[in-house]
Formats: sequence, C-alpha cells, structure tokens
Amino acid sequence: MLRIIDLRGPKALTAERIEASLPRAEVDVDAAIREVRPLLEDIAGRGLAALEEQAIRFDGVAPPQLRVPESELASALAGLDPAVREAMEVAIERTRRVHAAQVPPDGSVEVAPGAIISQRWIPVRRVGLYAPGGLAVYPSSVIMNVVPAQEAGVGELALASPPRKDFGGWPHPAILAACALLGVEEVYAAGGVSAIGLFAFGVPGAVRKVDVITGPGNIYVAAAKRLVLGKAGIDAEAGPTEIAVVADRSANPEFVAADLVSQAEHDPLAASVLITDSPELAALVDAATVRRAQAARHSERICQALTGRQSGIVLVEDLDQAINVANVYAAEHLELQVADPAAAAELIDSAGAIFVGPHSPVPLGDYLAGSNHVLPTGGTARFASALSVTSFLKSVQQIEYSAEALAGVAPLIEAFSQAEDLPAHGQSVAARQGGSWAGPGGRPAAGAGAVS
Repeated sequence: MLRIIDLRGPKALTAERIEASLPRAEVDVDAAIREVRPLLEDIAGRGLAALEEQAIRFDGVAPPQLRVPESELASALAGLDPAVREAMEVAIERTRRVHAAQVPPDGSVEVAPGAIISQRWIPVRRVGLYAPGGLAVYPSSVIMNVVPAQEAGVGELALASPPRKDFGGWPHPAILAACALLGVEEVYAAGGVSAIGLFAFGVPGAVRKVDVITGPGNIYVAAAKRLVLGKAGIDAEAGPTEIAVVADRSANPEFVAADLVSQAEHDPLAASVLITDSPELAALVDAATVRRAQAARHSERICQALTGRQSGIVLVEDLDQAINVANVYAAEHLELQVADPAAAAELIDSAGAIFVGPHSPVPLGDYLAGSNHVLPTGGTARFASALSVTSFLKSVQQIEYSAEALAGVAPLIEAFSQAEDLPAHGQSVAARQGGSWAGPGGRPAAGAGAVS
C-alpha cells in the first residue's frame, strides 16, 4: 500500500536531495486564496447577512442565531457521556498543568548603574479560537486552544465552530460541552472562512473583532488566516496533518502500522511516513498497514491518505541518516521507535512534537498527554512551534535610565546619530545634558523650559 522511497546508496544525501525526494502533500494555498478573498470581503462588507448565506452554502444550514445561547452550552454538558466528560476533565487538568509552567517570568537587567531594561509579558485582550468540524469533531481542539489562552491571562475568549444540520444549526454538542467545562461563554456557530472573517472583522453591534486568531482547519482556513494577518495575529497556516515514524529493527511493526493508520484517519490528505533502515521492518509494517486500513471504520479515507503522494516508506542506510531525513522533513508529529529513543530525541532539531519510545503514540498527544496538539505542519517545524501560552502574550521591553546613565552614553549616541545622518537624534539627548533642566522626579524645573 505504501510506496517505497529508497534513499540508500553511495550518493551523498544532501538536504536538497532529501527534500526533493520526500513525500509531501500538494497544498496550493494561493489557489484557495482566490476563492476565499471574496468571501472575506463579503463578511467585512455585509456582516450577518454574509455569514448566514455562507453557512447555508458551505454547512447546509443557517444557525438559529449567530451566538450560541448559554442554555445550549449547559444542555450539551448535561447530556455529555460520563466517560467522555471524565476524559475531557483529565485532559483539561493535564493540559493546564503543562501550560501553566510555560508562563515566562518578567525580568530586568541593569546594563550600567541607573540603566535598567525590563521585559514584561502582557496578554492580548481578546482572542478568537476556532474548532473545526469537517470529517471529524474536535472537542480536544477546544481544550488545546482555550487552556493556553486562559493560562496566559487573556481577558476575553470567543470560540467558533461550524453549525450542524443534525443538531438544529448549532455546533456539535461535544464542542459546546467542552466550552461549558472550560467556562467559555462566548461561542458562535460559524465555520471555516466564515469563522476567521467573523473574528478578524467583527460584526457591528454583535461581535467585536479579536487581537489573535488560533485553531486548526483545512486549506481554506489557512488561506483565510493568511489574508487577515495584519488585522489580527494568527498562530499558523496549518495544513493537512502528518506523522513521521523513525523506526529500526527493534520496533514493533504492529505499533508502527497502527500509528500510521490512526493519523491517516483524519483526512484523505493526511501524511503517514515511515523512515527506517530495516527493509524487513518496512515489509512487515506495510502488510500490517494494509490489514488495519481495510478493517477500519473510515477505510476509504484512510486508504486514500496512505496511497497518496504525501505518504510512504523512506528507506535509509542507518539511524544517522534516518535522523537527518527526519530533521529535513520536520514532521508535525515525529515518533521515535528505535532501540534508544531518548538518545535519538536529543538529535532531533525540527519537529512539531516528538513522541519518544513505543508507548508514546501520537493519539496520546492528541488528547491526554498534556502537550498541545496544535502543531506546525508542512515542514514549518523548521522555524515554528506548537501553540502555547506565548502565542497569546506580547513581550514588551521597558527602558528606564537615570540622568547619569544617559549622560554616560550621550557621546556614543551622538556618534551614532552623526553616522546615520540623523542629527536630531543626538540633539534629543543633548537637550537633557547640563543638569539645570531636571527637577524632582525628572520633571523640568521652573526656569528650565517647564510649562507653568
């Protein structure tokens, strides 16, 4: 089922050759932008009317009203299966503990006597969080978006999820129940591009625009995020999900196959990649993958993903090459099922999240590990990180110099200003020299230019 990409042989494995050989999904965000732009412009221009029309067009139903009543949130929570509620509560508790530990401390440095630079971390005021609802339902994404925003200290959280025809035009009850458990009361029935436009532009008299938009979605959500960047901050342009498994002959082929299939279950464009130096393991994994895929509930979707150009088995010479290939691929989810997974993990520099050892499968991170499952995709883990508390914080530097500290660097500032032909910069500092102008607390003294 999985195609073979053989990178063994005497030819040097340069990063360029690896990148050209690796399986990747074909994702044309630029083409999606052409479809998305008029939808966003319509929301910006017509507000509620545009949102209602788009809901009917793309979701097959218009919600009874844009904002979900609190009674619907309470009803969804009351009707939640007790086992699912317990799972959500444990996930919330673990995710909260992990993200609380991410909050960076404020700090200051005295670079010279009387010269203090402080750094403060300030939460944004208002965020818009998106929980998708296409081929699957993701209450786990509600947890992964809401918890870090809450731990960051964000004052206002709004969440959107698509309206569902089978639930009277409201979002899926599991989504609403997760919101209720987390204390999120501002919830909107809006999906995909509509949700991104709602958050970016707001609706006069109904919904205020937000400062930051986060949450996973399809290619159209990614395109919408790209277009609204600047009107609001975004977490990332998330693409189709992906897993890479680095495995050697010590790996259990059933574990590897089960994990490849589990990720393919998300979407026909999901990527499942095995990187191994063992042809024998590759053959066993492929056979197990075929068997599991054909027996799965979502067999058609899984088989599409596993046979797509984005999935495959990459054969390499040894573990060193496997690590090199994994770093170039920069997977959203990277599993290490090798003889010494902890040592291998130390060599990984590009991955959204690293799952170490045979008993740390990706579904653990999807739900209950405590880590965040909103991760960089499509190779962007080379420079991007998981959603975290810092996604909702601004780092602000605060500069405080005394008169003496400023005087100590005045000649240097003058030199810089002359070199850059910006003499008024130097004059700004020179105006403060001489001492007669400064009154108590640094205020201008009478007779020294003070306004009385």
